Amino acid sequence: MKILITGVAGFIGYHLAKSLINANYEIVGIDNLNSYYDLDLKKARLANLKKIKLSFYKVDICDQKKLKNIFFKNSFDVIIHLAAQAGVRYSIENPQEYIQSNINGFYNILELSKNNNIKHLIFASSSSIYGENENPSFEESQVTDSPKNLYAASKKSNELISYSYSNLFKLPCTALRFFTVYGPWGRPDMAYFKFVKNIYEGKPIEIFGQGKMFRDFTYIDDVIDGILKILNNGPPVLSDKNKKSFNNTPWEVYNLGNNKSVSLEKFVNTIELLTEKKATKIYLDLQPGDMKSTLANISKAQKKFNFNPQTVIENGLFKFIKWYKNFYNLK
Repeated sequence: MKILITGVAGFIGYHLAKSLINANYEIVGIDNLNSYYDLDLKKARLANLKKIKLSFYKVDICDQKKLKNIFFKNSFDVIIHLAAQAGVRYSIENPQEYIQSNINGFYNILELSKNNNIKHLIFASSSSIYGENENPSFEESQVTDSPKNLYAASKKSNELISYSYSNLFKLPCTALRFFTVYGPWGRPDMAYFKFVKNIYEGKPIEIFGQGKMFRDFTYIDDVIDGILKILNNGPPVLSDKNKKSFNNTPWEVYNLGNNKSVSLEKFVNTIELLTEKKATKIYLDLQPGDMKSTLANISKAQKKFNFNPQTVIENGLFKFIKWYKNFYNLK
């Protein structure tokens, strides 16, 4: 099976490509290597992947001509689309980046998937699309019509547009709603990365929502396990026409979260214990576009393919801090 991974030099893309290559899949990766965060970190991820047989193209998903050329040279069975402009607060200051990459770029991937008979398009959505949902535990069947920021809105649009492609062209699609993924080789713009960095550098850390924000932190290995199970489970299929529940749209969505919500206050306290350092804390109000709480209901993924996250927050943070000290040569 030949798989294209977009955003392969990103956090999740790196870990996924590494796992799939080690499992003897033929992997082609693309990434535009933008400077949204530390480019050296992206290059280091990419260098590791190239050592273990990654075919790589430096290309932006918005460049339709170059994308078409890659598809002309390769015959892909599956696409795992992870490339996107990330970040909630950045979307307030740079909305055009999200329209360009997350909507126009996603359209290019859909068109090429349709035109090249891709057997399964798996793509990254986000827990952000739930907005301030009244139900404290987010499940896939809930209405998600009130995104709190443009990043969330762009991910919601991905789900809607892909559903229409599935309906019209029978393109099998699976949307993955990720919940605050963390771990080694993570993103420097994420709170946990900033907390650890500033604590080691003796700088204050900013804790939004007065520390009372809750997040369903999900360790990277558990997320990769979920993606692999979805891949191995195969694409959504059309139901039997003879059954009353006949569904003519091969489209699915799954929450990939830890099913445990942790306050930022406790999260920071755990980092302090593991680093054996006391943080200087600056408590701030909730930022525009931020959600107060996230919690994944993962019963659908549990029932469908036995998705059961194993990593508790203490172990996950321990592994991240160990990687951080090694990568940045700290004692």
